[in-house]
Amino acid sequence: MRRRAFLTFVGGTAAVWQLAARAQRPTMPVIGFLNSTSNGSYAERVEAFREGLKDTRHVEGQNVAMEYRWAENKIDRLSAMAADLVQRKVSVIAAGGSPASALAAKLSTTSIPIVFMNAADPVQLGLVASLSRPGGNITGVTTVSTQLEAKRLGLLRELVPSATSIAVLVNPARPGVDAQSAQIKEAGRALGLPLHILQASSEREFDAAFQTVFERRAGALAIAADALFVAERDQIVALAKRYSVVTMYELREYVAAGGLISYGASGADVYRQGGTMVGRILNGERPADMPVLQPTKFELVINMKAARAFGVAIPPGVLAIADEVIE
Repeated sequence: MRRRAFLTFVGGTAAVWQLAARAQRPTMPVIGFLNSTSNGSYAERVEAFREGLKDTRHVEGQNVAMEYRWAENKIDRLSAMAADLVQRKVSVIAAGGSPASALAAKLSTTSIPIVFMNAADPVQLGLVASLSRPGGNITGVTTVSTQLEAKRLGLLRELVPSATSIAVLVNPARPGVDAQSAQIKEAGRALGLPLHILQASSEREFDAAFQTVFERRAGALAIAADALFVAERDQIVALAKRYSVVTMYELREYVAAGGLISYGASGADVYRQGGTMVGRILNGERPADMPVLQPTKFELVINMKAARAFGVAIPPGVLAIADEVIE
């Protein structure tokens, strides 16, 4: 064999070996991140999700990729987005924001693992069979937010003891809103406090809701748990100031934006837990064998600047148990 022909043969063989080696390399897993809100409003939670992934030795861009789908508070987009992620054959779907994200993901696949974050009551919504034994291809982290509505109303009454009624804003488009409203009404009855249940399913309806609070002379307002409200927190906090209505919120993000007080699970902590669960699945665990997690961190946060602006004296007992006081 001539030398040039031999070198060509060797070079060709080497190229075949390189192609075969590349074919044998494991493909980088892809996480489909499905969320009903927007990237800007959930940036802190996305970073917390990444931190949870790192706890399982998964780093975006290094050994795992992410496909982000943001519905921009348009719930009707979620089904198509979930179907697109399934078509792209992602390894796991992480569903956050509204419980509608998890429901859309569940309807789109029975084989790709799904991890939900912020689903209020996953059993009641039909996402899992039970918290301890989810079954199927779905598990996640529940915020138990609706179960905390009574606690929030009680704290609000302590802030405004003279209030003869309290308004509560809910999103009628939220999956599970009927159960949420029932718990709110039950909490109001337990406190002996008349409630005005108001509704808003888009940012365009917020102003009218606050106008109703003013017209009904409600002594205070509670913003019920909902991803839309969190995403539009700046507008809601601004309206509370404009209408001078003492308002209780679900999450720290509202208070950081200038709101008065919040009590609920740490949103960042929930997403960190979600990231860890996704990483565990990538490491080989099955969703059916992974119990649904509940938050490990609850926060009572008070904004003293807002308290002074509203002329609210924070009771010493409430101030003493605050996890954070923003001056």
